Amino acid sequence: MNPQAPDLWHRYGSAEASTHGSAPVAFSWSWGQDCGPGPELLGELAGLRVADLGAGAAQLAAYLADRHPKALVDAVDASPAQHARAVALFGHLAPQLRLVHADVTEHLTSRPASYYVLYSVFGAVDFTDPRRLLPAAAAALRPGGRLVFSTLGHYVGGAPAEHRVVPADLPVRGPDGCPAVLRRWVLQERVWVRLLEEAGLTTVSAVALPARYSGTRTADTLLLQARRPVSP
Repeated sequence: MNPQAPDLWHRYGSAEASTHGSAPVAFSWSWGQDCGPGPELLGELAGLRVADLGAGAAQLAAYLADRHPKALVDAVDASPAQHARAVALFGHLAPQLRLVHADVTEHLTSRPASYYVLYSVFGAVDFTDPRRLLPAAAAALRPGGRLVFSTLGHYVGGAPAEHRVVPADLPVRGPDGCPAVLRRWVLQERVWVRLLEEAGLTTVSAVALPARYSGTRTADTLLLQARRPVSP
């Protein structure tokens, strides 16, 4: 993580940080947070080390820690502001919930074969070059471990997902108010599948979760799962 890089997530979720400190009551993979499967996709988590990649203020990680008291959940995020919000909201759930302020790829690289489950809900998988992140995730999984993530099925507003591994540059403002660019990878299903397989993951599956409502800010969700193979 570049310590000189501006925190482009400094404002995101700021309203929630002062309103509650309890774990959320639902866990959804969909963009609209209103349809599709829930945390059961992650399987039985008792006694397992799990990581939320790009956890933001750690609401979903707190949900898992609250409902799976024997699981060990790492909420990893590179944003200083988001990490501070997570500490303020859910620091009391330590040590079961570990709030990690780190670049996700660097964190995974430093922990080979450490996790049984990795997941991301429109998190780091969306905002990190998948050619860096997915191999790091594969290496950080224990043999037989799983990666589950949801991402945009197309651009918000309706433009189709990319057929090549190229990001969209989203205009944002840094903490100082100056213009900045946030990169997001919105890729077709077949591109994600190929990237997962190239990273060494197997048993790849993908399912589309159509948006329940139409509108300028709605989008379909692409939900993908893959597994690190067990060595013979």
